[in-house]
Amino acid sequence: MKRRRFGRRKVCKFCADKVDLVDYKDVRRLRTLVSERGKIIPRRISGSCARHQRQLTHAIKRARTVALLPYLATE
Repeated sequence: MKRRRFGRRKVCKFCADKVDLVDYKDVRRLRTLVSERGKIIPRRISGSCARHQRQLTHAIKRARTVALLPYLATE
């Protein structure tokens, strides 16, 4: 017997705010999409579309390089 999950479809935060390009300097927005351990939250959990998820990953990696975001969580 299969169980069906009827949930609400997640909406991309960036599409809702009409953001064309995800900026690596917007640390407040990027921090919400990184876990406590420093991992990038996947698309199926964050609800962002494929286009913005790719931009998001690129922006987070750039922000880490410029030391705006940490690579690892400090313990």
